[in-house]
Amino acid sequence: MVADMNFKRRIHDVDDDAEAAHHLASRNEPAGIEIGLNAAIVAVIDDEPVVLVIRSDSDHANVDGLPFGPFSPVAHRTLESGLRTWVEEQTGLGLGYVEQLYTFGDRGRLAEPNDASMHMVSIGYLALTETGHARDLAHGSWRSWYQYFPWEDWRKGKPEILSAEIEPRLKQWIQSPASRSAPIRPVPREDRVRICFGLDGGAWDEEKVLDRFELLFEAGLVEEARRDGRESALAWGSLPRLGTPMVFDHRRILATAIGRVRAKIKYRPVIFELMPDDFTLFELQKTVEAILGPHLHKQNFRRLVESAGLVEPTGEVKTQTGGRPAKLFRFRREVVLERPAPGVRVKAVRV
Repeated sequence: MVADMNFKRRIHDVDDDAEAAHHLASRNEPAGIEIGLNAAIVAVIDDEPVVLVIRSDSDHANVDGLPFGPFSPVAHRTLESGLRTWVEEQTGLGLGYVEQLYTFGDRGRLAEPNDASMHMVSIGYLALTETGHARDLAHGSWRSWYQYFPWEDWRKGKPEILSAEIEPRLKQWIQSPASRSAPIRPVPREDRVRICFGLDGGAWDEEKVLDRFELLFEAGLVEEARRDGRESALAWGSLPRLGTPMVFDHRRILATAIGRVRAKIKYRPVIFELMPDDFTLFELQKTVEAILGPHLHKQNFRRLVESAGLVEPTGEVKTQTGGRPAKLFRFRREVVLERPAPGVRVKAVRV
């Protein structure tokens, strides 16, 4: 069972540290912190980037969540070993590549008003797994990460949801007065929207996944903001569904993971953690496109990968390609020793 589901939702009416301290002191509550472990487990199945999600029998049974469990200093020797234990117990999946993402400790991220339970601080992890391992699950489901962030998928050009739904509302939000609970930002709204969403001549940066989600949350345009009772969300009335919501702040954790892996494949060979031992260059390109979002120029991609020494031919060919037999390649592991940043430094083609 997902331990995260035992914790309640956010406090949304406490806006600064001084007020929170007074609030707790007046109720004579003891301070307490519990450490949780979240895993954003990513694979690419049939050219689609997917994340492993689970559901529980709790009040949030119909909402997707990331695998989660509390850290026990008695049962777990390290934080990472605790994460691996929880994931295997909940899903049956043994993790390979794992790296720590970020610590999510915002006050009230899992609580309700007047809740006296301990504060939960979650340590997020990114895990990558190869397709063959990804298909062997005891529990849980693989879901396209674009189901949660449809505006991030540029493989067929600019997503319609941006032009039809998001951009008009962001422009309206820019002109609206700030709510009482809105945080003070050093950068004006219009500049933040331009930087994050590429409006008015700005460039779209595929790595700013978290920045875009947090901007949509602040503008009250995602379900999590409405669910938390944010003033900006209640001001809109009815809204279209902008991606599938997740429990608590799990969509924020997933956004952090997507941004991290999109950045990291450019300077570290982590893309090969998602590949089988032998693959064609076309299969490698489709995997990189799935992760980054935009389409890549075929010939330029092949020249870049081969000239960078990232792969080497196996001497075999794959005949089941729907066309001419294609050469099979494998990751050339020596490249890690030869260069300090042996990533796939691709340039996207946006249409």
